[in-house]
Amino acid sequence: MRSTPVPEPVPAPGLEPVGDLAARLIADLVAAGHSVATAESLTGGLVVATLIDVPGASAVVTGGIVAYQDEVKTALLGVSAAVLLERGAVCVEVAEALATGARERLGATWGVGTTGVAGPGPAAGVPAGTVFVAVAGPGGVSARALSCTGSRAQVRAAAVAGALQLLGDLLTSATTHPRP
Repeated sequence: MRSTPVPEPVPAPGLEPVGDLAARLIADLVAAGHSVATAESLTGGLVVATLIDVPGASAVVTGGIVAYQDEVKTALLGVSAAVLLERGAVCVEVAEALATGARERLGATWGVGTTGVAGPGPAAGVPAGTVFVAVAGPGGVSARALSCTGSRAQVRAAAVAGALQLLGDLLTSATTHPRP
């Protein structure tokens, strides 16, 4: 697995309502002839649920895997046991591996991965509100670190919005400036 510098934290997104964002993403995926899959830890299936709330999502959503336990991350999604042991489940490398695993194992154009600490307190020394989202696609893997505040539900909702925003940014870039 390649070594990736940790992205700088950005405020949790919230400019576009998540339902509108999901609808736009489904339409863009359909138009591009692309598909999407998710591998979620922190969000526990909320990303894929948000996508499939949109009518017509079945044309582009291949599926989602909830991988809350490290053993599931390793067995089903190919997350490195060594990374989990050395860095823990809440790090950029795990988010990237989840996204890549979703893309590869579920046969999608795009894979989305989420990991983090929803709270209310820290987990394994990682503060509540620490979130990493990643998207794997035709051009490689991109990740964002989010620093979220609020209740457990608010942190998870911000992670969903962050993951979908990253997917939207990369999808727009890929369809506006396709790789040869």
